[in-house]
Amino acid sequence: MIRIRIRSIVLGALLAGAIGALPAQWAAAQIGPAAKGVPDGPMQISWEVRNRFRLFREERDFLLHTESARGRSVLSSEQALELQSDGRGWARNTVNRLCIDLAGRVNEPCTRDNVRESYLTPTDHPVVMRLTGQVPVGATCAWSLDDGEGPPRQSTLDCAEQVNFRARYGRPTVASVEVSSGPEAPQRVTAEIMVRDILIAGLGDSIASGEGNPDRPIALSDEGFCFRSYLGTAGAQYYRPSRAGYKGGRACEAPDTLANWQRQSALWLNAACHRSLYSYQTRTALALAVRYPHIAVTYLPLACTGATIADGLFSTQRARECPPTKSAASCQGTVNAQLTELREAVTAAGRRQPDRKLDLVLLSIGANDINFSGLVADVIVDTPTERVLFRRTGVMGSVDDSRAALARDLPQGFGKLREALKPLVGDMSRVVYVSYANPTLADGGTPCPGGRAGFDIHPSFNAEPQRLASVSGYVQNEFLPQLKALALCQSGILCGDPAADRMTFVDAHQAAFADHGFCARAQNDPEFDRECFSVKGESFDADIVTAANQPMLCGRSAGEYRAYLPRARWIRDANDSYFAAMTYPQGLPSSSQPEDIHDATWGILSAVYGGAVHPSAEGHAAMADAALPAAASVLQLNEAAPEVISEPAAPVVIAPGARR
Repeated sequence: MIRIRIRSIVLGALLAGAIGALPAQWAAAQIGPAAKGVPDGPMQISWEVRNRFRLFREERDFLLHTESARGRSVLSSEQALELQSDGRGWARNTVNRLCIDLAGRVNEPCTRDNVRESYLTPTDHPVVMRLTGQVPVGATCAWSLDDGEGPPRQSTLDCAEQVNFRARYGRPTVASVEVSSGPEAPQRVTAEIMVRDILIAGLGDSIASGEGNPDRPIALSDEGFCFRSYLGTAGAQYYRPSRAGYKGGRACEAPDTLANWQRQSALWLNAACHRSLYSYQTRTALALAVRYPHIAVTYLPLACTGATIADGLFSTQRARECPPTKSAASCQGTVNAQLTELREAVTAAGRRQPDRKLDLVLLSIGANDINFSGLVADVIVDTPTERVLFRRTGVMGSVDDSRAALARDLPQGFGKLREALKPLVGDMSRVVYVSYANPTLADGGTPCPGGRAGFDIHPSFNAEPQRLASVSGYVQNEFLPQLKALALCQSGILCGDPAADRMTFVDAHQAAFADHGFCARAQNDPEFDRECFSVKGESFDADIVTAANQPMLCGRSAGEYRAYLPRARWIRDANDSYFAAMTYPQGLPSSSQPEDIHDATWGILSAVYGGAVHPSAEGHAAMADAALPAAASVLQLNEAAPEVISEPAAPVVIAPGARR
């Protein structure tokens, strides 16, 4: 007889089929194959945690990703899911099946696969195991599970069947199985099962939140919707695709309330912050759960579009928009500080489980601190009237102003952020800072040429080539290098203890983005994009009579646009932003709120506030591919398993009357 002791991760394949509800007690699983060992190897107990991305309430949503991820990167998995969903996106239904509601509140407890669990402090985890290797055909397995509390739980099954049970949090379970086959002497195999639950928080700005990628995109109508221009004359009107299902006035002379318009909004994991399941932070946390079957991942998404270090991380900030079910009048308009939310969650978890710690923070911050959105406005807003108005209101920025903030304000902000994060993470290497990608590059790093292509959703937009080249060079040669220095305490950046204050820094994705900026195009881009988004910037009918019924010059329905199909560009342009999200930012100050939904302010904001010049789902997946190895290294998930020890063992004696 051989006893095989397995005390570390045994890697295997993932579950193959959807699994129904689990009872609290262990039982034979009526499902497909579980994690398998080597078929020709010695017998061993293979196991994995079920539905181990704990944000998902239903295992079918997790299994969708384990199936798609087989042999694929996060990016290639995302592309496969995009094709599988016909561009409608895998998150469109998953977003309603989470342990965090659409207002950002954690469900405590959360019912996951029909079992009530504490989200922040689970007491146990669902595990599935089976015997793998050279298992005799028709053998019988007498299983025993001992977690140190009470007598071992026992059951006898055919060895081809899987076993489900719930493993106690923070405590090993010794699983043993006696294998009987015909006249041969029984064999005994043992394994120590220990689930590691990892608590991950996501912090930062719009890049961190997933801006540009609503979990359920806006549905568009074939008919046009009228916006005014700032000139205010009768002829200063233009039509763009309307929201499907909108029954109010579409002409500029027929004003309607914002509440009616909002009922057809895009759906986000959190509307106030434009948090999305497609964000690189969510995809990184999910990818860890998919790749490592012996862990569970408890994930807290806290990033918020528009956040700066001061306004967003340390203090409240303005909301982007209200949930679609609420009227504009009921919009609270502010979002709690991310560090406050994180501190409260960690403190609450520590009270219930003293050993519960924050294992990892995913972070992207700094772009709003140097007014990157102002630089974007300076590049794409081209008509004199709008430029004057935006400059007066501070919407438009300059490279010189941004450079001053980069040198003066951002280092101070990073210093304060470090001091705030240290008590939460202890070791600053547990803060994985994922840098931005330059959104303006294509063809191996050449700045985009500019023009109206991708930006003709608004009549005043035009990516002016010289301003674009200036901003692109500033981002590449000054902003991104300074962020790296700030995260790693390099190039004269003052850190109290550089060795202890360095964050884990990720920028491996930047090289890939050099081919996929907002101007990148390919012959295999979606057919709608190729036919309807003009490379000359002439996508929409300028005749307000005919455009009222069909605003697209290509003659196709705007509803054919698919936000989640593979594209050469991994950066949303303004056309993408409008067609995917069409956001009316209700969190703006009251002085900036327009009088009605046809107002010129709404026209320009709806074209950019849904994620223009932000990564697409493919871009976020590429960022997750870069962040994943760094996160796994910090969490020490890639350590090699020790050698399996084999030794003779005495036969197992089953006491009379014991449950088999």
